[in-house]
Amino acid sequence: MNLHALKLFYETAARGGVTKAAEALHISQPAVTAQIRNLEQELGLVLLASQGRGVQLTEAGELLYGYAVKLFALEKEMDVRLNDYRSGQLGKLRIAATYLPANYVLPVIMAAYKQQYEHVDLILTTANSQSVYHKLLHYEAELAFIGGSKEAPIGIVREELMEDELWFIVPSGHKLANANVELKDMMKEPFILREEGSSTRDKLFALCKLHNVEPPKVGLQFNGLGETIRAVISGYGAIFVSAIEVSEHVRQGTVARAHVQEVQLTNPIALYSRAGEELSPAARTFASFMKQRMPFLLKP
Repeated sequence: MNLHALKLFYETAARGGVTKAAEALHISQPAVTAQIRNLEQELGLVLLASQGRGVQLTEAGELLYGYAVKLFALEKEMDVRLNDYRSGQLGKLRIAATYLPANYVLPVIMAAYKQQYEHVDLILTTANSQSVYHKLLHYEAELAFIGGSKEAPIGIVREELMEDELWFIVPSGHKLANANVELKDMMKEPFILREEGSSTRDKLFALCKLHNVEPPKVGLQFNGLGETIRAVISGYGAIFVSAIEVSEHVRQGTVARAHVQEVQLTNPIALYSRAGEELSPAARTFASFMKQRMPFLLKP
């Protein structure tokens, strides 16, 4: 069936005449009439009967018009939904992130984003940096947010969003609490470390290698930061973490900083995506939204 001719028939029936349909569609009246005649010949049915200046639908015309109403209503809905998708108002966005951005940055951003883009489904997966890279490269995520790394594997592009300090943290009653200490003495303490593949763990061992200091003894190993901090609060071990993750506990006095001399490291948070690929509209709007909100989120 010629859908253009069907559209002209629909407009004619809906508006009650060929003249009104031609005016609304900005085409000539003879062109509308010719298209409807061709449609009738194609179907082998008479669809319109003349009635003074207007038209009257035949029984076949009534039947076809009923379906045309549904068809072109669906077309309008399709246009609206595609426009919503094109503008980033509709879609599904899979995000992978390491612990720091997933717990201290993204929840506030995602909540604010959903208030403005309620029809975009956001799915967040938390993993270590190596797993996040894997998910991005294997199309299990479209955007990734990683804390700690300054590099990007082949096939991935990186855009830094912010930098946070890295702190050595000990129990509040520890002998090194709020004290100035050399790195070699700090490394004599038992450390609570994240799993292998964690960027802060890698950075700590790289720091020891750079300063020719023996790495610390691994007293405990946890996959999550929450249990790591709770162990320190309970009085055991030292940790090396981003200031964002632990600053509230330091303010409350449940843990304390150990100020390691001549060591000033930062922990970047960056946005990652696949190189050479255009982001989906939802991913573009989310990335833009996050960059706009980050300065306000990180104000003290």
